[in-house]
Parts: sequence; structure tokens; C-alpha cells
Amino acid sequence: MEALVACNTALMTIYDMCKAVDRGMTISGVRLLAKSGGVSGDWDINDNKL
Repeated sequence: MEALVACNTALMTIYDMCKAVDRGMTISGVRLLAKSGGVSGDWDINDNKL
């Protein structure tokens, strides 16, 4: 969770710096691909594919 928050914060900072050039830009496709550690253990995006 902390990595997603940090990533989104960095993207919003980049957006803030670039909005003078293009106010119509979008940020999309931010997702978790893998995680390790913690109570719930390791997880990979491929674990959920059918």
C-alpha cells in the first residue's frame, strides 16, 4: 500500500510540473504487479489470472 501511495504522489508531482504544457493529460494504469512480505504473504498479478 505504501508503494502505491508513493507512486501516486510522484505522479501527481510530475502532473503538477507539466500541467502548464498540457492541461488535458491523464494519469492511468497505476496498479500493483507484485508484493512480498506482510501478514498476507507474497502475491503476484499472475496469481489471479484464470
